[in-house]
Amino acid sequence: MPCYSLRNIIKYPRAVLRTILVVANNIYCVPTYLVWMFLLLPLRKIHESYYYRIEGILFHWLLANVSMWSWTAGYEVVEMGDDITTAFDKRTLVLANHQSTSDVPLLMAAFNAKKGILPNIMWIMDRLFKYTNFGAVSLVHQDFFIASGKKNREKSLQQLKSHILQCYVPRRRKWMVLFPEGGFLRKRKEVSQRFAEKNNLPVLNNVTLPRVGAMKAIMDMLGAPSDMDVCPPASTSTHPVQAAQDAAVKQSESNSTIINSEAINKDDDDCDTCKEASYAMLNGQSGGCLEYVLDITIAYPQGTPLDLPNIVHGMRDPCQTFLFYKLYHSSEVPRESESLTQWLYNRFYEKEKLLEEFYRTGAWPASCNIPPTVVHQDLLRFLLIHLFFITSTYVHLQLILMLISYTNVMYVYMLS
Repeated sequence: MPCYSLRNIIKYPRAVLRTILVVANNIYCVPTYLVWMFLLLPLRKIHESYYYRIEGILFHWLLANVSMWSWTAGYEVVEMGDDITTAFDKRTLVLANHQSTSDVPLLMAAFNAKKGILPNIMWIMDRLFKYTNFGAVSLVHQDFFIASGKKNREKSLQQLKSHILQCYVPRRRKWMVLFPEGGFLRKRKEVSQRFAEKNNLPVLNNVTLPRVGAMKAIMDMLGAPSDMDVCPPASTSTHPVQAAQDAAVKQSESNSTIINSEAINKDDDDCDTCKEASYAMLNGQSGGCLEYVLDITIAYPQGTPLDLPNIVHGMRDPCQTFLFYKLYHSSEVPRESESLTQWLYNRFYEKEKLLEEFYRTGAWPASCNIPPTVVHQDLLRFLLIHLFFITSTYVHLQLILMLISYTNVMYVYMLS
């Protein structure tokens, strides 16, 4: 009891201290990233690939700071399911359910511990994110801001296609993160359930029915044409048990609720009117297609999500957030609109069952290739990254002061 009382007493000053440190962290990290990218602009003219390679490293270090916030608050990330190491350096579309503002920081924490992902990642996020403190960073990194609402949908999907060709492919990005639900669970749940009831679809409680337009646009641009065998399937496991599980999954998919064409047309989320890109335009070679689709189910303890304020002040008790991985080769994902819609809906029906079982029993499927494993972070690396940003901030301030001093001297000289 005394220990519990002591924790209650110290958590308030601890929360204040954490908030101050996080604010300070933003003040000296974000401007430092932007200043470095400005100072390196001449390199972009000389050798653009080197410029964006350096940018990717700085971007990774910046997101490592965000990973440190949740880790130091005691909010661990536990991953399980399929082995995803084969997808680390491959073009991979990440699909995840979206519950709160903590989803992205916790995904950053999971990806931070894996080599080569964060420097070469592209986030697809709501346009409102552009106006946050990280908005300028995302603009430099060339993430994509998608506009919500039916009136913006078609234009936004066209812009996504253009962004893939003009930014994602030339920068040789690998991973792309998409939240197909298009918003937080608490905001979209009621609308999703009404749509499901109206169209005789399963009513979901732990996820919402996904929107297919963005994924269709991505598959149009990066998916290999059906008549080109340029991305042969690469099995993640040759074990007979795994083969049986894959067969069972395909069988369950064939028995899933069929989505009628009328419902799809009412949702109007596909982009059939968009022209498909020439496959050779991707990067001048046929090997530029999307190779994997990684489906991530995010589960919070007792179904109560963390949020960004929790991660900042750390007032909530330490807990574990679970990421369940399911890896698909791109050849398993259909290209035709109605089939793709059915495939994506099936993934969210599976998420619903997984989350319902987890919240009820606290257990995950016993057939995971990778058992529940806590993502470990490197404290020394965090300290070195902070040292870099603090030192860089000092150097940049000295440069600015020198420039101001030089300007004043020149002004006095001209007056005299």
